[in-house]
Amino acid sequence: MTMRAHVSTPGQSHHAEGMRAIHRALPEEVPIALVFNGTTQAVMMATPADLADFALGFALTEGIVTDHAQIEDFEIVDHAQGIEARFWLAEDRAQALASRRRAMAGPVGCGLCGIDSLEEAVRPVPWVQSDLRLMPADVARATDALRDHQHLHDLTRATHAAGFLLPGAGVTLAREDVGRHNALDKLIGALQQQGHPPGSGAAVMTSRLSVELVQKCAMAGIPVLIAVSAPTGAAVRLAEEAGITLVAFARGGGFDLYSHPYRITDEAQHVA
Repeated sequence: MTMRAHVSTPGQSHHAEGMRAIHRALPEEVPIALVFNGTTQAVMMATPADLADFALGFALTEGIVTDHAQIEDFEIVDHAQGIEARFWLAEDRAQALASRRRAMAGPVGCGLCGIDSLEEAVRPVPWVQSDLRLMPADVARATDALRDHQHLHDLTRATHAAGFLLPGAGVTLAREDVGRHNALDKLIGALQQQGHPPGSGAAVMTSRLSVELVQKCAMAGIPVLIAVSAPTGAAVRLAEEAGITLVAFARGGGFDLYSHPYRITDEAQHVA
């Protein structure tokens, strides 16, 4: 069974002029089981597209692997009830995962649901070191540039996107999903698979900025996180602690800057 990212669905449209029959393209969401060495680590509701990127990004941002080379085998397996993304890890990574096993379930709006301790919700994240510098004009245009990559959103008006902004080059890579955290995992997985250094650019989001997005960027080594909407207070505090430049309300030619502002400068230099 091959699941599509969107489905055409009949309905009725009601307005002052009356009712008419319609067909809408709606984004699909299905259970995706992330399975490591035969054991399910998480089941996430996600859009069934770019699933190899999603699975790898999840494995990276959860600290299950630190490099693609630690994965010995990988496959996507369709089932009637959903999809399995099956990993076979190198022995040392499998043992490390077994030692910190935790249950996790992630419905579309949340990337932290189902964790088994408060400590996991506020787990320490690495400090992000990068020489990246971005021009203010590039940051102000970032979410507009991301719109050109939102093909599923154009069809459905119901998905989030995460893009990768390179200095002087604009948004060069993007992924979409019904969940903002899933979209970011897909982007991080794509960066790893395509060999793009995460520290060379910024993540651009179509959503609000919450703690789990900052955590994922820190785990991946992305130094700048830009979004069209507001951050939470906890996200700002975590970004400050992690060395991440947090940019919010990037729209209409402007933006708000909340942490580590030195990376946004008119004297920005291109980085390799």
